[in-house]
Amino acid sequence: MTQNVDEMLKVLQKRLIKELKYNYPEYVDCDNLVFAMQDIFSYTGQSFIVLIDEWDCLFREYKQDEEAQRKYLDFLRVWLKDKAYIALAYMTGILPIKKYGTHSALNMFMEYSMTDPGNMAEYFGFTEKEVENLCIEYGMSIEETKAWYNGYGLYSHNKQEDILYSIYNPKSVVEAMLRHRFGNYWNQTETYEALKIYIQMNMDGLKDAIIEMLAGNSVRINIGTFHNDMTTFATRDDILTLLVHLGYLTYDVEKESVRIPNKEVAQEYINAISTMDWKEAISQIKDKKYALKFQGKLEEQPKYTGRILAVGIGYDKQTKEHSCKVEVLE
Repeated sequence: MTQNVDEMLKVLQKRLIKELKYNYPEYVDCDNLVFAMQDIFSYTGQSFIVLIDEWDCLFREYKQDEEAQRKYLDFLRVWLKDKAYIALAYMTGILPIKKYGTHSALNMFMEYSMTDPGNMAEYFGFTEKEVENLCIEYGMSIEETKAWYNGYGLYSHNKQEDILYSIYNPKSVVEAMLRHRFGNYWNQTETYEALKIYIQMNMDGLKDAIIEMLAGNSVRINIGTFHNDMTTFATRDDILTLLVHLGYLTYDVEKESVRIPNKEVAQEYINAISTMDWKEAISQIKDKKYALKFQGKLEEQPKYTGRILAVGIGYDKQTKEHSCKVEVLE
C-alpha cells in the first residue's frame, strides 16, 4: 500500500483525521492529527484510547533502516507522549521499545516482556491449568503436550508472592488439539531461516551455546545490553536475548539463564543447524547425546528404540544447487 515510512505515516494520519472529522465535524478543521485530537479534547473533554497491534513490525521488516525507525518512533512520541487527550495507549509486539543511546524514545510506557512480565505473566499464553483442561476436553495426552509445547517459565511479581507460571504457545496447542496430532506447528508462522541468521553469527561462541542448550542445559546471559532491535549486537548475550523475545528461548530471571523451552522449538534449531556447518554441529549433537531428548528423560525407559537420523538440506545461492546429507545420530 505504501513504499516507505513517510508514505505510511501520511496515510495513517490521513485515515485517522478522516475518522475524527466524521465523528467530530464541528471541532476538527485542520489536517494535523495532534492538533485535531487536542481540539476535540479541549472542547468536549473526550480523551482517547489508542490500540496498536504489532507496533514493532517496522523494526522487523526494515531491520537495517535506522532512519525509518527513528521517524516512526518520533511520530509515536509526538502523538502519544505527555498528551492530555490520551487516556491510554496500549501497544503489542515482539520487541521491547527501541533504545537510542541511554534512553528509550518512548519512556512513558510500562513494558511487559518475555524477560520481565511483571504481574502479567499468566496472560502471555496458555497456562498449564488451561492446557490440562483442553487435553481433557479433546482427549489428548497431557504429558505429551507438555513435552512438545511447555517450557516457558515466567514469573509474575505480586505484592504477596512471586508466582512461576508454565506458559504454552497458544497457536501450537490449538493446532494440536484440533488436529488430534502432536507436531511442529511453529514453522507455520516462522521459518528456521530466521533463526539461522542469528545462529550463524557465532559471536563469542554463540553456536557452542546453542549446542549446549540442545543437550538440555542452560546458559547464563546478561540481558542488560540488548538494544531492543534486530541488528545491534555487541555480544553473544544480545543475540540470545533477542531469541528470548522471539520465543526461541526461555529466560529464567532467578538464575539469569536461558534454555530451549521444548521439543517443538528444539526441532527448529535442528532444522537451522542442519543447513549450516552440519558436520561440526551434528558431531557436537552426537557428543552431547542430544538424541536422548527424543527417547525420553535419562534413567527412563526409551520411548523409541530405532535409529534417529539428522537430515541436512543445503542450498547454494551462487550455483543454485541443493545438497542433502543424512547422518545417524544414534
